[in-house]
Amino acid sequence: MQQEPAADMPHLRVRQERGYTVLEFHGEIDIVAATEIGPHLDEATTGPAPRVVIDLSRIEFFDCSGLRLLYRARARVLGQGGDLHVVCTHPLTLRVLRATGLHKLLPPAASLDAALGQPEATSGSL
Repeated sequence: MQQEPAADMPHLRVRQERGYTVLEFHGEIDIVAATEIGPHLDEATTGPAPRVVIDLSRIEFFDCSGLRLLYRARARVLGQGGDLHVVCTHPLTLRVLRATGLHKLLPPAASLDAALGQPEATSGSL
């Protein structure tokens, strides 16, 4: 099985893995990064039943711009009947996800392998 080449940008790496589009966020996810990431996130969540993993394991900072990206991805994937998972191990980011309740909607996995082994995680409710 041939994989598509990864697209790399300062705050994002996009690749295909096991039938999922993996969006790997890097560095500081703020309004500047969100502007870069947004179009790629929209592309990955377009079409019928998109299968997406957002990997936050390589981030250093995550603000409300990052939360908006996650909420947007969830809404778009749910709207298309797809599957969305989040990978997160950063203690402060996990704290933000818990404080906002987003951890109930998108339960964070500890690794990409764990995320790809999870049942559909996009149907949680607050």
